[in-house]
Amino acid sequence: MGMESKMFSYSEVSAHNSSEDCWIIINSKVYNVTSFLNDHPGGDDVLLGQAGKDASEEFEDVGHGSAARLMLDEFYVGEVDPALNRPTTTTNTALAPAIDIKHNSPKSNNKFLYFLLALTVIVFGVGISFFNFSSSTYSQT
Repeated sequence: MGMESKMFSYSEVSAHNSSEDCWIIINSKVYNVTSFLNDHPGGDDVLLGQAGKDASEEFEDVGHGSAARLMLDEFYVGEVDPALNRPTTTTNTALAPAIDIKHNSPKSNNKFLYFLLALTVIVFGVGISFFNFSSSTYSQT
């Protein structure tokens, strides 16, 4: 990071909300992650869902490790001006996401899929165990 940080308003950052120009805010720092979209382990949709917004909570919720935090330095472009109030709602519907990222995200869908997978493995395991037990019981008589 340079000696002097460039300051941005929330509205300036919100203008960078596409796959051609994708900025996000994490812990009051602004990052241009456009070049990282194709390399993000969670896919570009994760970053594009937060494009032009404060993604601090989502970044922390995922539990990024020290390597990811160090990688942020490469994309750093400045800071959000703390004197400017953070927007509470988006008035321009063109900037609003098509889905509710919090409640219909790949992360929440994955939890459901993991649950179904675990349930399937358990049912299958119980079925195999029962089958093995039943066949060994009948073969001994």
